[in-house]
Amino acid sequence: MNKKLIHVFREIGNAVLAAGVIILMIGLYYLVIKAGIPYQDPTVEMQIQYAINNGIGSVLSTTGLILALCGGIARLVIWRVDRA
Repeated sequence: MNKKLIHVFREIGNAVLAAGVIILMIGLYYLVIKAGIPYQDPTVEMQIQYAINNGIGSVLSTTGLILALCGGIARLVIWRVDRA
């Protein structure tokens, strides 16, 4: 395969991996810091805010993990193709 094309695919794999890690960290921030431990006797507004932050954290964490895994797999495939 052309070295320039491999370089482009390697950069795309790096970008997807980095984006996945960043999104995963943001999702974990929402889950751990923003949502955190649920309140003991919350008002309705506090329950709603907790549910929103927990939902955002769950979606972002899942999306970030999937992107990071895809980027890692892409990097592995490009590495194997480059070695062959």
